Amino acid sequence: MSGIERTATQESAYSTPAGRQIRDRIAQLVPSIRANAAEGERLGCLPLSTLNALADAGAFRLSVPIEYGGYAFGARDLVEIVTEIARGDGAAAWITMIGSGFARVMLTFPDAAVADVYSHVPEWKGPVVASASLFSEKIQRARKVDGGYIVEAGGKWGFGSGCKHAAFVVVGAQVGDDRGMVLLERGQYEIVDDWHVMGLSGSSSNSITVSSDVFVPEHRYANLADMPVNLDKLRHRFSGTGYKLDGLGLMLIVAMETMAITLGMARGAFECFVQQCEKKKPFNLPYETLAATPSIQVVAGKTRAMINAAEALIFGRADYIDRKALAGEPFSPAEEAEIMMDFVHAGNVCGSAIDMIQIALGSFTVSLANPIQRYARDVRVALTHGSTRLDPAAEISGRLLMGFAPVGGFAAAVPGVEKAAQGVRAA
Repeated sequence: MSGIERTATQESAYSTPAGRQIRDRIAQLVPSIRANAAEGERLGCLPLSTLNALADAGAFRLSVPIEYGGYAFGARDLVEIVTEIARGDGAAAWITMIGSGFARVMLTFPDAAVADVYSHVPEWKGPVVASASLFSEKIQRARKVDGGYIVEAGGKWGFGSGCKHAAFVVVGAQVGDDRGMVLLERGQYEIVDDWHVMGLSGSSSNSITVSSDVFVPEHRYANLADMPVNLDKLRHRFSGTGYKLDGLGLMLIVAMETMAITLGMARGAFECFVQQCEKKKPFNLPYETLAATPSIQVVAGKTRAMINAAEALIFGRADYIDRKALAGEPFSPAEEAEIMMDFVHAGNVCGSAIDMIQIALGSFTVSLANPIQRYARDVRVALTHGSTRLDPAAEISGRLLMGFAPVGGFAAAVPGVEKAAQGVRAA
């Protein structure tokens, strides 16, 4: 049906041949990724078929430095690829975002730890590194010993997205008065079966725990207070558009990818909406199909415009970020807050579009066999993420517009950094 076809757009000057190739390869995988999403929900992680297909397409090397066998893509390539994955399954895109977004934080560790992690890139199927409770108010304890650190038994860290697929996990640790990041490898921690949630079930965002004291060598620890400065230094250490940004720009990439997931899910829901309207009859209106129903046509027109508007905003901001990167221009706190709010607003528009689609179609969308209900649940969970909730993002942006000082000294998405800089002990 012509309603699913998208208006032809010119390729961005900021996307690359390699990025377009991965995007187009993943676009061919969307039907199978969507078909496997229900199995991912049952498993609480990605099915092997989806994981392997994404790995083979290069999805877990998007932000790995070129020096370690990755692509170091800029914002436009990243946003297009993540959006395509989410068109099939939001959880698959979430794990891709984790693998991409956390790559930058991992690179702020000492060089030896970075080499430990990224030496696995050539053969690892999945994100090489994930994180859990890194920036949270409550983190667990470790202590300094000769040659390294002991992560104390009984520690538990939540929201370890991608932990079932990662080779390493970085966790937050309180060492005396310092808030730090500790790199744990498989075998040093256990995954807790506690990710029982309404949406994004396949993201394996389980808690992890250590049942006995764990020793980590000194190079696998980094002080969280140093992260902003070390993020800024990445542009002098690694090549590729993705590493030409300052610290605030790098953190904006994470928010951009998160909201790209909502965009991709809205696209996927709209595709299913059009397809289902061709076949279904309305319950209590005298039309042959839902597609012929005027009220459905109105929803189709409105939601497509909403999704297009969100895409224009997210993709336009991605181009702006790449333009700043290539020019070597830093981001101001006010600029970071404005762009963050733009991303969050666009994501919420996508969530509203999915809601409209489900309500218009009616009760048959609540069947677990219908992908639309999964998009509706997954987008709701994505929009509750602490770093990208609508009202806090609006307040952070709005207070600057009203002439008040910014919240915190670094990107508002990572409040733990501010606590680390102030020497605030974890709760």
